Amino acid sequence: MAPSRTGALLAVSDLHVGYPENRKLVEGFRPDSDDDWLLVAGDVADRVEEIYWALRLLKERFSTVVWVPGNHELWTPRQDTVQLRGVARYELLVEMCRRIGVITPEDPYPVWEGPDGPVTVVPLFLLYDYTFRPAGAQTKEDGLALAHEAGVVCTDEFFLHPDPHPSREEWCAARLALTEGRLAELAPETRTVLVNHFPLVREVTDILRYPVFAQWCGTVHTADWHRRYRAAAVVYGHLHIPRANWFDGVRFDEVSLGYPREWQRRPRPPRGPRPILPVDRAERDADLVW
Repeated sequence: MAPSRTGALLAVSDLHVGYPENRKLVEGFRPDSDDDWLLVAGDVADRVEEIYWALRLLKERFSTVVWVPGNHELWTPRQDTVQLRGVARYELLVEMCRRIGVITPEDPYPVWEGPDGPVTVVPLFLLYDYTFRPAGAQTKEDGLALAHEAGVVCTDEFFLHPDPHPSREEWCAARLALTEGRLAELAPETRTVLVNHFPLVREVTDILRYPVFAQWCGTVHTADWHRRYRAAAVVYGHLHIPRANWFDGVRFDEVSLGYPREWQRRPRPPRGPRPILPVDRAERDADLVW
């Protein structure tokens, strides 16, 4: 799809610029228009220094940059000079973004003016609560036991600390309540673009090679948000499976770059950020891999 000459709404996630191959790709990201916006749906990097480098570079090139955290930004890896955990780490990243002019989930929602009218871009930080349970699991404990049996346990269990919340699911519940309160304040006619690192609907995780990993991918409490909040589009990452799917007439774009070992196996290298709006009508019914 050719971007609008008046500016397009583009998106990318899972940049993982700690990998030299990914850093080189990100260095090549450039807008087609001076008015292009870029939505960055999390997992820029593991270390604060790398996150800052990437977001500052992108803000220098794109008219507006909107960021939401992924699980990797929230890790506290031993090799990072910043050893803050949980909410304190997130708040540090928010302040860092504000210094360089990048919009975060804590800021007023920006409005993008497109050919079909304005849409409010809603950056979300919602986490997950282990409710995307694998088959046979009735509880979080059942799901984790199945994951350990399969040898597929998310690194979040070791590096993503929820402090001061007692658990990641309680942090998720707090974020859901806070965000629903803000979304309720939008005017009833407001069209939105919802941007979250984790999928908002469980169905998109059905494609995972290891189904037990779904429990680290979202919460069932957002299953109807694309309808409740009048989404014109939904953007997410985390799965490292770039594609588009449609639910209730709304396009959901997974916009991951992913790890070098993943994208290097594809027929061609990634083409950069993915166009979200305006929509190419010829692509409306396609299940696309970017």
